[in-house]
Amino acid sequence: MIGLIALIVAVIGFIFACVPGALIIGWIFLPIAFILALVSLFLKGKSKWMGVTALILSIIGTIVGVTVFLSVVSTSFDDAFGGGTTTVVEPSSDGAVKKDGAAEKQPDAKTGTRENPYALGSTIESKDWRVVINSVTLAATDVVMGANEFNEAPAEGSEYILVNYSATYIGDDPNGQMPALMSIDYVTAEGKTVNSFDNFATVPDPIDTTSALYKDGTATGNAPFVVPSATADQGVLAVRPGMLSDKIFVAVK
Repeated sequence: MIGLIALIVAVIGFIFACVPGALIIGWIFLPIAFILALVSLFLKGKSKWMGVTALILSIIGTIVGVTVFLSVVSTSFDDAFGGGTTTVVEPSSDGAVKKDGAAEKQPDAKTGTRENPYALGSTIESKDWRVVINSVTLAATDVVMGANEFNEAPAEGSEYILVNYSATYIGDDPNGQMPALMSIDYVTAEGKTVNSFDNFATVPDPIDTTSALYKDGTATGNAPFVVPSATADQGVLAVRPGMLSDKIFVAVK
């Protein structure tokens, strides 16, 4: 009798372990089936095949349940942080882009790299974010220092540059998302990464990356970077439109 109960419980637990929305039920039934199956195997004079089958089902069901759980977590994480393929549309020869801003061309190995970056004004798009580098102002130290008397001057041999960009949220999270979930870094000609959080300078028209944007909402503004003066125009911008999105490189001029 215990073997039969163990088998029934194991079958029920196995079925629920395969259903993402009912995993918890499977995880309750499978350990019970496992214990009952072990008990049935030690009973004298009783058929063992049902207990053995229940034991095997409970073990396999647990493995399946863990696999389904990890799959659900991975999908949820990807949805939450804007994973997915990054696509790019470069501006036309006159600097214009498609009116709808839709990104249609997927980046390949030859374009969008440090060696062959996309042009300024390219539309970079992931599942949740659309990013456009509008302009890069080199040798912007005087502008930055004039914006606030408490700004720290760059070290000798370095200068401020200002990157003006727009971030548009195109996802469907009803609670919105912050532009801080995507990133823009400057990569020097020597391969060193510089991000705007390396300094706390106050700049004209700063971009707000901490306020939530809702579908089709856009934040536009400047971000400061301290870069080597001698090779400032030889660096590139590394744009990641979402935490799990592909990194795309954009020229600074």
